[in-house]
Amino acid sequence: MSLRPVVYLPNLITLARLAAVPLAVWSILAGRPSWAFWLFVAAGVSDGVDGFIARAFRARTALGAILDPIADKALLVSVFLALGYRDAVPVWLVSLVFSRDAMIVTGVVLLQARRVLFAIEPIFVSKLNTALQILLVAVVLAVNGDIIGDPVVFGTGLSRLLVWLVSGTVIVSGACYIVRGIQLYWHRDPA
Repeated sequence: MSLRPVVYLPNLITLARLAAVPLAVWSILAGRPSWAFWLFVAAGVSDGVDGFIARAFRARTALGAILDPIADKALLVSVFLALGYRDAVPVWLVSLVFSRDAMIVTGVVLLQARRVLFAIEPIFVSKLNTALQILLVAVVLAVNGDIIGDPVVFGTGLSRLLVWLVSGTVIVSGACYIVRGIQLYWHRDPA
């Protein structure tokens, strides 16, 4: 029996995660945050599953390497925008997160236009920021969907702390990427 179909399974899981983005956004906008919460959890689980399958069965593909981060970012940014629209997270935070992501994409395009060779690797503070964004979204959806307990503790205390942690790591990671981009643009060694 051939394991060849396994090669395509991680990509199919990633495509399903990408297809879930509009449903998650609709769930938030329609006032069904509990549905959005479970979709968000399922997307996180599917991200781990497709990664495990790709590694365990040596089923990594060039398409998967492109689709996986696109699916992750599409879900996170779309859910953030929907939560901002519903006033579940501060609009200024949504703007900050979206602006940093747009700045990174613009920087990559400018560097590629200049034919600068570089590896796209997230820095530690950026990985921390993504983890905090995911946690903030999960907490906000869980509180608004009546999935977790005391909304005073989780809704104001933990959520407020996460808002400030996310904003701080967005600013720090954005500044690091700007410095790195300028160094690469002018062909200076960033070390």
